[in-house]
Amino acid sequence: MAFDIDLIQRAYAGFAAKVNEARKLVNKPLTYTEKVLYAHLSAPATKAYQRGVDYVDFAPDRVAMQDATAQMALLQFMQAGRDKVAVPSTVHCDHLIMAQTGAGKDLAIAKQESSEVFDFLSSVSNKYGIGFWRPGAGIIHQVVLENYAFPGGMMIGTDSHTVNAGGLGMIAIGVGGADACDVMSGLPWELKMPKLIGIKLTGKLNGWTAAKDVILKVAGILTVKGGTGCIVEYFGEGAQSLSCTGKGTICNMGAEIGATTSTFAYDDSMSRYLKATGREDVAAAADAIKDQLTADPEVYANPEQYFDQVIEINLSELEPHLNGPFTPDLATPISKMKEVAKANEWPTKVEVGLIGSCTNSSYEDIGRAVSLAKQVAEKGLKTKAEFTITPGSEQVRYTIERDGFLDTFASIGATVFANACGPCIGMWNRVGADKQEKNTIVHSFNRNFAKRADGNPNTYAFVASPELVTALAIAGDLTFNPLTDTLVNEKGETVKLDPPTGDELPAKGFSVDDPGYQAPAADGSGVEVKVAPDSKRLQLLDPFPAWEGTDLKGLKLLIKAKGKCTTDHISMAGPWLKFRGHLDNISNNLLIGAVNFFNDKTDSVKNQLTSEYGPVPATQRAYKAQGVGTLIVGDENYGEGSSREHAAMEPRHLGARAVLVKSFARIHETNLKKQGMLALTFVNKEDYDKIQEDDTIDIIGLTEFAPDKPLTIVLHHQDGSTESFPVNHSYNAQQIEWFKAGAALNIIRREFAAKQQ
Repeated sequence: MAFDIDLIQRAYAGFAAKVNEARKLVNKPLTYTEKVLYAHLSAPATKAYQRGVDYVDFAPDRVAMQDATAQMALLQFMQAGRDKVAVPSTVHCDHLIMAQTGAGKDLAIAKQESSEVFDFLSSVSNKYGIGFWRPGAGIIHQVVLENYAFPGGMMIGTDSHTVNAGGLGMIAIGVGGADACDVMSGLPWELKMPKLIGIKLTGKLNGWTAAKDVILKVAGILTVKGGTGCIVEYFGEGAQSLSCTGKGTICNMGAEIGATTSTFAYDDSMSRYLKATGREDVAAAADAIKDQLTADPEVYANPEQYFDQVIEINLSELEPHLNGPFTPDLATPISKMKEVAKANEWPTKVEVGLIGSCTNSSYEDIGRAVSLAKQVAEKGLKTKAEFTITPGSEQVRYTIERDGFLDTFASIGATVFANACGPCIGMWNRVGADKQEKNTIVHSFNRNFAKRADGNPNTYAFVASPELVTALAIAGDLTFNPLTDTLVNEKGETVKLDPPTGDELPAKGFSVDDPGYQAPAADGSGVEVKVAPDSKRLQLLDPFPAWEGTDLKGLKLLIKAKGKCTTDHISMAGPWLKFRGHLDNISNNLLIGAVNFFNDKTDSVKNQLTSEYGPVPATQRAYKAQGVGTLIVGDENYGEGSSREHAAMEPRHLGARAVLVKSFARIHETNLKKQGMLALTFVNKEDYDKIQEDDTIDIIGLTEFAPDKPLTIVLHHQDGSTESFPVNHSYNAQQIEWFKAGAALNIIRREFAAKQQ
């Protein structure tokens, strides 16, 4: 039986009625996305909501948190005053396990080094009714797909790749911990009604092409911000031909185009997957309303009338892609890689091939890769690059071990890492990375920003399907095209790799001894959550101060960031993950990866109080010590990448007051608002150039702060001159109250305390 089957059956019981009411309001056929959204309104709709304009309150079915973000989310939830979470919630320990020598040793070291954090998460989950998945149980998104995701449901999760659950027909959205705290506290969750992108898939995948290539192609079309503010709905005969986990891969990397989420309508592949993972009851319930769990027929017949943008991709003609380096939207078909790599002088020797991660760690993914690994012995080859496998869950790992896959990988010298994120998030202690030598790796992960995998800015990382990664690792050459090229084996013979093959689901079913799940106490009132006052890993939170009621004057410029500034640049992961539960300690990584516009250096900004250059966090602490507020200035798509709210909490904690950019990534903008920061955008992007290194800055108009009413920036230059320009914001009335209160959590705590009196 599935987790929360009663919740799922209740959701399905009222689904049709809610959809019918929504159809009357909208007065036209509904996309699948719209059906799920309108079915999850926190209160009955009274009007049709305008896409990209109206803020809407939703009631998600559940919350999922990974261990790195769960710490801050639950530290905030502990301040809300509740005895138990209001909706089913889970914590998954997958981020704090360093990949180094292999699964067994790496997991043992992580349990020892992070025992304080794991014990905290276990106890706080036990106390507040939260399901807890122990270290080694698997990567959050794979575990959610196997256990919790259900067609037509809505989930939020404290990780940008929560969207993976769209592979099972959910509307699953990555959020910051403050949003999770709201929902766990029983409050509505707010989102601007997304625009809709429809992607019609025709034909069928064949040969070397995989589901991963669909999203690599889409990323090349839409770029890293082309999906911002949108939900992507895939449909067509090609969509129905994909496996459920293949759909999950496509939805997972939708985070790399900035999409709010991506999803597929319910079909037979989802039913098969639900049954294979022990959820026959969910499959039966979904089958009973399957006509509701898809778009109205008119939508897919004439998609241009119902989506804001439509893209069509013929899977039969799709070619395997390699995306990168340094950005996931630089898409190159494998047939073009030789000339593109030469033109860009990319290093073509592949040093390491890595498969797995939350994006590509299904039984099907591993099976297709192992079909190539078998050919190494069969064709007398030798693998030229290092090769690693990261299983997505203990259930997948146990099953592929049972079916002999791990033995085959071992025969080609592969290393199997723990069922955790590992190299995908920088938790990879790669030998030699500290030398910062120029090199190339290929992986089946989702992101490939500079330094992300191994901390080396000169590692050129390319994203591909697991099967293409395996082929390139065997060849040791980035330009090797397995569709056309041959290899020379150990006997000097010319051989060609056969196309990969693999089963969608294990023929003998999934097996697992201990999946790693810990159910919470039925009554957590007696459970004590301990946080040592001298802990270096955990720190209880103090509320942020409320707005002082005046315009902000006399601010100093902390940094004017140049070019790409992702959450990895703002709050680096890797070795800093261990401080995710200690706000003051992790704040020592604030913006250390951002490039300073004025000197093209990282972690080097001018302190206007001393005229000396120093690290960003130390400079910001110096301003805070003197009671001086600061402004952070950024470029396009600021805050792209992870959902980590630390990137918003750190500047708030250290005394920064506002962030002014050309454009924001959605999750980061929301996180800033939740923490009481001002998130502002240039009306005229050219005004970015007006900001000088020694400026003193005023933000005017806050005493009349209102929706759709621009504020004014006044720059006081060092030469005594001044200039001003308007800046926009997207705050609605409720979000303005968050700013005035000092943070959204301050309002939650205040309202809950009032109810208790």
